[in-house]
Formats: sequence, structure tokens, C-alpha cells
Amino acid sequence: MYEFAVTPAVTQLRRPGVTVDRVEPESIADQLDLESGDRIVRVNGRPVRDYLDFRFQTSGETEMTFLVRKTNGESWEIDLERDEGEDFGLEFEQIVPRQCANECLFCFCKGNPEDARPSLFVRDEDIRLSFLYGNYTTLSSITPDEMDRIIEQRLSPQYVSVHATDLKTRAYLLGVDQERADIFDKLERLLENDIEIHAQVVLCPEINDGAQLEKTLRDLAAHHPKIVSTAIVPVALTRYNNDERLTRVTPKFCQKTIAEVGKLQEEFFGKLGTRFAFLGDEIYIKAGADIPAREHYGDYPQIEDGVGMVRSFVNEFEALLASIQGSKFKVQNSKSDPKKNIRTNELAIKPDKQNLEHETLNFELSSLKATIMTGEMFAPILSEQIEKLNKLVGSEHHVLAVPNTYFGGDVAVAGLLSGQDFIAVKDQVVGDFVIIPEHVIKSDEPILIDGMQFDELKAAYDVPVYATDLFELLRTNLQSSPG
Repeated sequence: MYEFAVTPAVTQLRRPGVTVDRVEPESIADQLDLESGDRIVRVNGRPVRDYLDFRFQTSGETEMTFLVRKTNGESWEIDLERDEGEDFGLEFEQIVPRQCANECLFCFCKGNPEDARPSLFVRDEDIRLSFLYGNYTTLSSITPDEMDRIIEQRLSPQYVSVHATDLKTRAYLLGVDQERADIFDKLERLLENDIEIHAQVVLCPEINDGAQLEKTLRDLAAHHPKIVSTAIVPVALTRYNNDERLTRVTPKFCQKTIAEVGKLQEEFFGKLGTRFAFLGDEIYIKAGADIPAREHYGDYPQIEDGVGMVRSFVNEFEALLASIQGSKFKVQNSKSDPKKNIRTNELAIKPDKQNLEHETLNFELSSLKATIMTGEMFAPILSEQIEKLNKLVGSEHHVLAVPNTYFGGDVAVAGLLSGQDFIAVKDQVVGDFVIIPEHVIKSDEPILIDGMQFDELKAAYDVPVYATDLFELLRTNLQSSPG
């Protein structure tokens, strides 16, 4: 989920229309004297709620009428013509999300420190963000108007947190009554109208595991291929979660889950041609089990939910090593693994990446030492690959597992590391510079999850600190290296 997409305050009032954020010079919009801050309220008499409405109502239209509210309060009615497919030259404000009204037992927001950034407590439940960014919704409070909109505007696929198909269990997990938890008529309507669904189960030991999980997966698989896939990810409890109804995920639990779901995966593969139900990487790692092979994941339908991410990384890294060795295999042309952000729709507004580090980091692979930091869960996997790189090119790069002291508990993924976590291990750094994962920096602002400025983190170190994509760094180095 993109944090920038849920930054606006819950209490922000919505005015009619969609606000123009930027106008491309010499575009149609520029010629019509539209400006940043103007609001397009109607298109051909139909109200516009956001930029998805604008896109839908203008799609295929060559003649139209806009009702525009200017920044000075004036209302303009603009008649315009354009060539088919000609771009308006408009960029719009980000969607302000609809807020979740559930009280999910396992909600990660309940595990935040009290002094966490306000945006970390915002819970979205928005079918638009599900379509645009792959955010999960429960559909428990979806309105008839929103249902109609999904179908009319073809907002497909939708990502749905089902958790359990047993209604009593689902209601218990969501913290709502059974009437509200019952979404199965809604799901049926979406499927009847050819809206694809990717489902999710947050697996909570002793609640929706075992026989409950088998029922859920069989019920969902019965609707394949319109329900395309189901991700099964373990509940993550921080040190602030104190709900006695929740049980921590153990290695033994993960081993049992792999065995049980593995049988269903093979059954589904025989009947459906896909394993359909995919376990989160964390389950395999915590169980001490091997990560499945590339073929297990098909098209990686749930990779951004942490399902197949490790396998994709290992394959990509091995392809990179082959490239270094002068193999005919070219990393940039590889189709073996997915591109990043595959759930992000092409219509989604993406934040401008901050220039987090102005210096160019080019170096001979064997000439410098770097400390590469990551989370405790991924560190052994990354370390194994970096050791292969070291042996191949004679480098001495070092992987450092960073404990998560900010959230604590079961949280061991790299993406949730905070500034204070990195500072706590600065004395363990060896080498000429430090690399931290690019995605620990907020999408649209150079701060970390605990609110620490990236400049503040860099100032705490005696060597340069770079927030970068490791693959991009190594590829750049390969391209700039002689030979």
C-alpha cells in the first residue's frame, strides 16, 4: 500500500469536483486557461468526484462541456473539442481515501507506537485505491453507489480481504456484526459482472487456520478464474499488540500451515492449472523451509503482498551474477520475474521521487566495501547472494541484519525499519559507505517511518549513507565498468 495515498486527514472536507494540480504548457487545458487549483465539477452535465470519474466521463469523447470552478470563485462553462485520444494536459490531486470503519482484531494500526506519525494511523477502505494501488478492502461497508461504480467504470481487479468464508469467523476477525461482515452477495455480483478479484487471508493462529482455512480456500477456488488468486499472509504483532485473543505465529505453526496448504495447492493445480492459494514468504522463512521455485508462483499475482518476493529477488540476483560473468543472459531482457509495483494501475497517481542523494554512486565492484542493511528476516537470503557477488568480483561487501526496535514483536521486514533502528547499529558498520533499502524512505518525502529526516540519519554516520535500489546500483556499476 502506498502511504502517500492515505496521508490527507480523515476530517478533510470534500468540495465538489476534482482539483487540477498541474497544467501542461501549450496543452488543451492551457489553451482553455485552466490553472492549478481550478476544480472541474461536471463533464457533460455529470458530476465529477475524482480523477477516475473525469477519466471515465471523457474517455472516447471528442466534444464535451466542462463546468469549472475557478480559484477566484467564478464558475466557467467551457465547450471544447479534441482529437480522439488527445491528452488534455491535466494532472489532478490525489484521491482522499474513504476511511475504514471496521475494528479488525489484527489491524496493524493497533500495533503502532503512540507517538507514530499521524498518517500511520489512517486506515483506508476504498475501492478506488484497491483498483489503483492494489490496497485491500473488506467490502464490509461498501455502498450501493460504490458497487455500481466498480461495475460501470470497470474498476477491475479488486483486492479483497476475505480472511474467512465462515461468516461467524469473519465477523469476529473484522470486529463487526455478521450482517455487515456478510459480503458474499456483493462478491457474487462483482463476479457476475466480470470484475476480477484477488483475495487475501491474514492468518491468525487458532482463529482462521486449519479447517477454517481449508474451507475458505475451497470456497474461493470454486470461483476461479474470476477469483484469480488468494494470498495467505501471517498476522504480524508488534510489541504494542496486547490483545489476548491473538496468538503469535511460530515456526511450528508455519510448518503445519505449509503442509496443509501444500496439499490444497497440488489439488488446485491439477484442477485449475494454478496453485491459486499462495503463502507469504515469511511463512516459509519462519518455518525454515525452502522458498518454492519460480514455477510455483505463476505470474506472481500477489507479489506485492510479500508472496514470491524472495524467489523473484533470488532469480534476479542470479541473473545479475550471470551477466557479470559475461553470460548471454541479459538481466534487462529477462521475462522470468515480474516488474515492480505490478499491482499499481497505469492510471494511478504516483508521487514524485525525492532526490534523496544528489551524489552519484559509481564504483568498481571490487574497489570499495559497503555495509548493506536490511531487516532480520531477509538478511540471510541477501547475505548469501552478496557472498556470491564477493567471490565473483573480489569485493568485501557486508550484509547487516537490523533489528526492528521501533515496532518490535514479530516485525522483521526491511520496509518497516526506522531511523532509530539504523542509528542503533551504526557502530557495526564496516567499509566505505552504507546502503539502506530505498523503500524505507517515504514515497513523497525524505523521512523514515518514525518521522526521522533522512538528512538527520545521514548526519549520524561517519560514512556516506545511501537509500537506493541495490539492483539499480549494481546495474549502473556494470554499465560504467570497463569491459
